[in-house]
Amino acid sequence: MTHTRETELLDSVPDGLYIGGQWRDSADGATLDVRDPATGEVIKTIASATPADGISALDAACDAFPVWAATPARERGEILRRAFDLLMERADQFALLMTLEMGKPLDQSLGEVTYGGEFLRWFAEEAPRIAGRYGASPEGTGRVIVTQHPVGPCFLITPWNFPLAMATRKIAPALAAGCTVVVKPASLTPLTTMALAALLEEAGVPAGVVNVVTTSSSGAVSEPIIRDPRLRKLSFTGSTSVGVALLEQAAGGVLRTSMELGGNAPFVVFEDADMDAAVEGAMAAKFRNIGQACTAANRFIVHASVAEEFAVRVTERVAAMRMGRGTDDGVAIGPLIDATAVDKADALVTDAVGHGATVLAGGSRVDGPGTFYLPTVVSGVVPAADIWREEIFGPVLAIATFSTEEEAVAMANDTEYGLVSYVYTQSLARGQRMIEQLATGMMGLNVGVVSNAAAPFGGWKMSGLGREGGAEGIHEYLQSKYTMTPA
Repeated sequence: MTHTRETELLDSVPDGLYIGGQWRDSADGATLDVRDPATGEVIKTIASATPADGISALDAACDAFPVWAATPARERGEILRRAFDLLMERADQFALLMTLEMGKPLDQSLGEVTYGGEFLRWFAEEAPRIAGRYGASPEGTGRVIVTQHPVGPCFLITPWNFPLAMATRKIAPALAAGCTVVVKPASLTPLTTMALAALLEEAGVPAGVVNVVTTSSSGAVSEPIIRDPRLRKLSFTGSTSVGVALLEQAAGGVLRTSMELGGNAPFVVFEDADMDAAVEGAMAAKFRNIGQACTAANRFIVHASVAEEFAVRVTERVAAMRMGRGTDDGVAIGPLIDATAVDKADALVTDAVGHGATVLAGGSRVDGPGTFYLPTVVSGVVPAADIWREEIFGPVLAIATFSTEEEAVAMANDTEYGLVSYVYTQSLARGQRMIEQLATGMMGLNVGVVSNAAAPFGGWKMSGLGREGGAEGIHEYLQSKYTMTPA
């Protein structure tokens, strides 16, 4: 992997806004710089949309909607399948692009290409399965017909941490359902989405069906789109605070909304856990994507009788992790996305220590270039510490202990979030009790990674609304119509 290859790849990515099937500059010529977080260097300068550009993108989506909605479901599915095939052929290029703009190790970027591609394949198969129902009314006086219809033009806001998968997870079901979209990727990692838009065009997606606006003025561009009465659906992945603000804007138009928001995932290790499996699961649940995932385990709640063994074993693994640029061989921990993320991780660890926690590995930032924070283990965390309440979004594994099952459940549920939980136990009965008692929309029982395109991804409480993936995912972009006919 050479610098020349990186340069050629970056040069191949469009640098404009993608509106109505055309790549173009922003209305005022404004641009934004995309940086490699491992070096701090600018790797590409792209167009930065104005509010007027955002409305132009919505115009294009609205113009394309009637024809796309009427396109046979099989044809829509075949286009998505072609996109999947193209993505798999170019897996190495997309993986490298993600590593350059986001920083994750290259093997993890390849894993994201596989995961993100599955949404294209899954919803290619779901498109022709959209179905209604028909039957007699209970009184026998008529016939009930229920049909499904695309909700209309959609606005999709994606985050920086999974630049490909978060785009395909939203775009694929929308297109499968017959909707058109305006996509606004995060300004920190827009290049993967831009490359995906070019790939979708090559796969046969008609002009105006997918539009991409990149901008450094997210709120200014997003609000007019959300408040436009032609928009019928908003999907957002990001922080809970931003999600709440977007929901307030969406309320005016009574928009359909999907919100995948923050998390504070508990990882519960019972005394009867298979410790080998628990350690492996912990490493995957915590350090995948450098800890920058809403599904990342945030609070490791470990039975007091096995807490020391667990801490020793994960500390040994963490201390051996190689940190560096994600393109380098053997790197397990890349840079955090920016300096703010480093500051947050450092502040959370410092506060935890101030509340009596002990640093077993790492625990400090790394001098630049790049925005690196050492993979870290802290034990003796207490609920008064900020790290117990706040989503870490970094490579910090924080351990607390418990004595009884009831205490473990109370500790796990002690958060306003409810995205995912992880439980390690060899007791089938206890596992079933955890399924019933833990207040999360997803759960990993003796597994450390739960994401799957065929499963409904989403949370409870302040972690969001709606589901992405699975049979449920396409219904977020459909609306039902009931018709009564005579008997």
